[in-house]
Amino acid sequence: MKKLVFTLVIGALALAIAPAWSADQADQIIRGQYQAVLGDCAGCHTQAGGKPLAGGLPLETPFGALVPPNITPDGETGIGNWSEADFRNMMKSGIGHNGVRLYPAMPYPAYTRMNDSDIADLWAYLTSVEPVSNKVEANQLPFPLNIRLAMLGWNALNFTEASFQPDSSKSAEWNRGAYIVQGSGHCGTCHTPKSFLGADKDSEFLQGASLQGWFAPDITNNAQSGLGKWSEEDLVKYLKTGVNAHSIASGPMAEAIENSTSKMTDPDLKAVAVYLKSLGSDAGNTQPAKPDETRMATGEAVYRDNCSACHGGDGAGAGVLFPSLAGNSIVAQGSSETLARLVLAGSQAVHTADAPTTPAMPSLAWRLKDQEIADVLTYVRASWGNAAAAVSSDDVAAVRKGLTQ
Repeated sequence: MKKLVFTLVIGALALAIAPAWSADQADQIIRGQYQAVLGDCAGCHTQAGGKPLAGGLPLETPFGALVPPNITPDGETGIGNWSEADFRNMMKSGIGHNGVRLYPAMPYPAYTRMNDSDIADLWAYLTSVEPVSNKVEANQLPFPLNIRLAMLGWNALNFTEASFQPDSSKSAEWNRGAYIVQGSGHCGTCHTPKSFLGADKDSEFLQGASLQGWFAPDITNNAQSGLGKWSEEDLVKYLKTGVNAHSIASGPMAEAIENSTSKMTDPDLKAVAVYLKSLGSDAGNTQPAKPDETRMATGEAVYRDNCSACHGGDGAGAGVLFPSLAGNSIVAQGSSETLARLVLAGSQAVHTADAPTTPAMPSLAWRLKDQEIADVLTYVRASWGNAAAAVSSDDVAAVRKGLTQ
């Protein structure tokens, strides 16, 4: 009888405690899902129309193609056989299950700054998603770059495992923004120039870099090429909706906004804005030589015939439909790669819940020759308060060639 009573008591306690465990686990999974949003996991690991996190499209690096792998908890083709310790080690050091060394296209040099709690939450979320059987050949680099042991030397030269260290002289909001930008948000992976080995140039943090046929712009507070003319509110609006008075997101940034920043909380967006607006740089502040008057006249004519109907004769644009080109930091970047791509291939604005309209830029590759595009971009980059270097026809030809390969 005593044994029966004891069993019933233990059973009652278990039933009482189990909902608390379930609630705690659910809370952790929800927190982990938000970490996946901050890290834009879906942006790389989910193909359009594919199962969530089951593997993505190839990332074209200067060294060859790498394919984001299946990170669902499938036992054979995903991370189902990983332990939480495996996952934490991978995030902090770039060494995964069974000691496999990752390439920094998986941005562990940024994720290393994440704290253990956030990594544990992310792990809890990933183990809760639907397992998908999808074998991915992640490493498609040519020999000898496909030998992962080479990353031992790369890490020795370019990587130090280190957690984020708050700056006690800054506000909690600034530190939160720094933690996201430097860590889970891995903004430097796209926006920081790279060395010939593909490592971040820390001295040029967030000052702009070429990426898969686009130029990820300077996002420091630089007055000419960066965010110096943007307010914190401008930046929050851009990250939340994909559009503001200065720019409309396109290309890889449109994907990042759709999958990540548009789903971030308002306090986190504000924290990111506070941090980015605190970063100064001297990049792009030198005044380039004034373009040849003949090229400016030719470029103005091309602009009037092909661009002014949307962007205005004075480059003022039309609100959120057609961005202003006057005093535009995107126009004033050191690289004209993105501008040439937009003219050649056109672009579709990102769709977000707060900005469902998706205005488009038509492709003009069929209509304009390389020299005409170079002339009109030179004109735009030297008009209405802009001061950027002239664009050559060779610059445009290189972008056109990249689009046809």
